[in-house]
Amino acid sequence: MKKIKIEDTLSLKNDGKLEIVFIGSGTAFSETLGNNNIIIIKGDTHILVDFGLTAPFALKPVTGLDILDLENILPTHSHSDHIGGLEYLTLKNRYFGQPKGKPRLTMIIPDEYKTVLWDESLKGGLRYNELGKNEGEMTFESYFDYVTPDVTNENGRIKHHINFKGIDLEFFHTNHIPGQAVRTEDAFITYGLLIDGKVFFSGDTKFDKELLDEYASKSDYLFHDCSFFPNPVHADIESLRTLPEELRKKIVLMHYGDDYENHDYSDFHSLAVPGVRYIFD
Repeated sequence: MKKIKIEDTLSLKNDGKLEIVFIGSGTAFSETLGNNNIIIIKGDTHILVDFGLTAPFALKPVTGLDILDLENILPTHSHSDHIGGLEYLTLKNRYFGQPKGKPRLTMIIPDEYKTVLWDESLKGGLRYNELGKNEGEMTFESYFDYVTPDVTNENGRIKHHINFKGIDLEFFHTNHIPGQAVRTEDAFITYGLLIDGKVFFSGDTKFDKELLDEYASKSDYLFHDCSFFPNPVHADIESLRTLPEELRKKIVLMHYGDDYENHDYSDFHSLAVPGVRYIFD
C-alpha cells in the first residue's frame, strides 16, 4: 500500500490502480476529524462511500473537489454520519448540476435497502420539491439512477456482489445496531465491503471475530472501525487486540475518536488519515 498526500485537488481518475481516500476518519461526534466517509477511485470510475453531516463542509478542504464533481454514491447505512449530507448532495446535483448538463447521481444500493433509505430517511426532505402536472409526490427514481447488486449468499450472513465499471464490490451485512443484537441476522441493515477482492472496509460493526476470520486471508489490508473505549455498537480497540499480531499489522483503524493522540495504537498498522491517497497494487 502506497500513501500519497493530496497536495492540490484529488483526481477522480487514475492509471487503473485501486485507490481509497478518506474525506473524514472520525466518529459520528467528531469535531475535528470529520465523519468516516471515503472515495474509491480506479481508472475512470469513482464511488463515494457515505456522505455524512460533516462531508459537505470537509470535501473541498480535504480533497479540493467541488460537490458537483461527485457522480456515484454508495450508502452503507442510515446513521447521520453516513447519510446526513446525502440530501444536500442530491439537491445540489439536481438544481445546480443537472441544468448545466451534469448527469443524475447514480446510487449503488441493494434492493433490500433502497426502500428503507427512501421511506425512513430521504423521503421527508425530497418528495415535495417540485411536482409535475400529474405527479402526487417525487420518488427515489425522481432523483437517482441506481444499480442493484446481486444477492450471492442467502444462508447465514447476507451478501451482495456487483462489478461497477471495473470496481468489484462484495457487500456483507454487519452487526452494528441495535446494541442488543447478538447475531448479524438480528441486526438492522448495515454493510461492509470487500473492494476488488483485496481491501476490507468494515463499515460500522461490533467486534465480529467470525467476519474477520472469513476475510482476513482474502484481504491485503483491512480498514476497521475502532472505538478507544467499550462501545455497544462499535468494535473497541481492546477487542481488536485479541486478534493475532499478523492480522493486526494489516489493520488500519478508522472511525476513531478526536482524542486519538491520548491512546496507543502502535500494535496496529496505522490510523486512517483524511486527505491521503491509499493506493493498492
